[in-house]
Amino acid sequence: MRLVTTPRVTFLRTLADEFLAQYGRGRMIVAIDGPLRSGKSRFGDDLADVLREREHSVFRASIEDFHRSRAAQADFGADTPARYFGYGIDESALRRVLVEPFRMGGSTAFVTRVFDPTRDAWVEPKWITGPDDAILVIDGRFVLRERLAGLWDVRIAVDGDPIDPADVLAYAERDPRTVASAIVDLIDPEHPTRRFLEVR
Repeated sequence: MRLVTTPRVTFLRTLADEFLAQYGRGRMIVAIDGPLRSGKSRFGDDLADVLREREHSVFRASIEDFHRSRAAQADFGADTPARYFGYGIDESALRRVLVEPFRMGGSTAFVTRVFDPTRDAWVEPKWITGPDDAILVIDGRFVLRERLAGLWDVRIAVDGDPIDPADVLAYAERDPRTVASAIVDLIDPEHPTRRFLEVR
């Protein structure tokens, strides 16, 4: 289905065409990082729609749906921003049920959601499959951290300085903008722009 052309959609089409031309066919994962409430989830949803407009099979996931339970996080100490940054996400489950089986392609099934952080409860996993050239778009805080960044083909960072304490810790360790394939400025969400880091 053809999307209504707006400045936001035009920007997303250009961005999508850029990395589609670079990576061609086959399974591809696009990851979107950014500070808390930076607009990365909506941006991921809209990017997925643009990729579907290009007649690709697209799946969506959020790192928020791979949280550890509060009880499991408590095993790592007191409830602090440092604990959340270090251990809030079950990265083992993320790799095991989503990234690794998605990469295998074919009929191998994968799961895009395992946990509901609002209810602090596991959800019934829904195993799904896709074609060999499917695309996964995943968003979330810390997805471009050093131990995860290598999992993704395309790395997008939403511009913005961290305010939340856990984000401050993450950016102090490694600013996701320094490893991103593209930096997106969403200060005006309806008119996104590309940003380029200054070379010092």
